[in-house]
Amino acid sequence: MPGSPLVSRRLWISVLIVPPLAFVALFVVYPIISAFAYAFFHWNGLARGEFVGFANFYKVLFTQPYADWTVNAFLHNVWVFFALMVLQNGLGFLLAYCLWRELPGAAFHRISVFLPVVLSTIIVGFLWKLFLHPLFGVVNISFRGLGLGGLAQPWLGQDSTALWSLILANAWHMVGFPTLVFLAGMQRIPGEILDAVRMETESEWTKITKIVWPLVAPSATVVFTLLFVGSFNWFEIPYVMVGLEGSPHGATDVLGLYFYRTAFGNMSGSGQDFGAGSALAVLIFVFIALVAGVITFKLRAREIQI
Repeated sequence: MPGSPLVSRRLWISVLIVPPLAFVALFVVYPIISAFAYAFFHWNGLARGEFVGFANFYKVLFTQPYADWTVNAFLHNVWVFFALMVLQNGLGFLLAYCLWRELPGAAFHRISVFLPVVLSTIIVGFLWKLFLHPLFGVVNISFRGLGLGGLAQPWLGQDSTALWSLILANAWHMVGFPTLVFLAGMQRIPGEILDAVRMETESEWTKITKIVWPLVAPSATVVFTLLFVGSFNWFEIPYVMVGLEGSPHGATDVLGLYFYRTAFGNMSGSGQDFGAGSALAVLIFVFIALVAGVITFKLRAREIQI
């Protein structure tokens, strides 16, 4: 009956749930479904043309030059994922372990490690673009000041160093996130287990490999899955530091840049193909969803075994 506690409770739950669901439906679900639909049509600019079935998917996967661009961008994303797994997550785990052991200045270091994470990705991209400038960048100036001028290079201007420069910038920006996630997992390790280990061995390597790493498995699941999704959604850092073309010579081209360039064109005059761009977006989404699901399932199963 009106005014009863049960009705009031249901109304309160509806007020809390309906707005977020509507927001997600409007800004997440609807764009995804729209992209799926757009991928099956030919487009004249942003005007929808006739139904073409899987022709757009065939174009981006098997028709030149799209096929080469797709493979090139995909391989760069794969390389970014594995490089960040080592640099970002590996360093994050080591930093978390040092902070967990309460080394001198741990409170200050905890703040300083996480501080870059709260900076805007756009700001970080512009900062590192300035740091790596071949003439007045702080990196080359430091090398010259140390008498190592031979190491000064146009970091973003040559194929061999451009992608690594972007990876380094991203690792610096985000290393604080896995650090705090791993640190939270380590702080949940029962003290009795650590006391028992100390009675058996003083080896830090044994403590890390036999006790700490297995017990932070839930934290590893989180950071590994998020890193995979982030690596294949990579856009802001490459866009700010090297531009939409993935310069130099496509050495830093990734799926995010390639999709944007295909769907909306760019200032260099490449044609806009919204159908091919939508097909590429669908393929990226399906790939990320499937692989992220498999990674999560496998790592969760590992947690249960441990």
